[in-house]
Amino acid sequence: MTYVVTESCIKCKYTDCVDVCPVDCFREGPNFLVIDPDECIDCTLCVAECPAEAIFAEDDLPAAQRGFIALNAELAKLWPAIVERKEPPADADLWLKVAEKLKLLER
Repeated sequence: MTYVVTESCIKCKYTDCVDVCPVDCFREGPNFLVIDPDECIDCTLCVAECPAEAIFAEDDLPAAQRGFIALNAELAKLWPAIVERKEPPADADLWLKVAEKLKLLER
């Protein structure tokens, strides 16, 4: 089992999760983070740190978010690792509770 970043992260991209990851499994895109499933050690530390509540264990993903398993795996191969916390986008708080943001994902 691995952990998966879901739609709630899009346009929020808080990086609190990155600070606690012991294996640097996060990858950074323009407006979204993903977890590299080949690097994740299932430690659960990132889940509690995510202000957007966007990280789930693969087995606990809501049905509507199941597609993010493949999306995380795909984008993790393309995007660079992020190993330090960064400031979130200036408008991150405005996007925090917005639903259905997949169409806004920048690759």
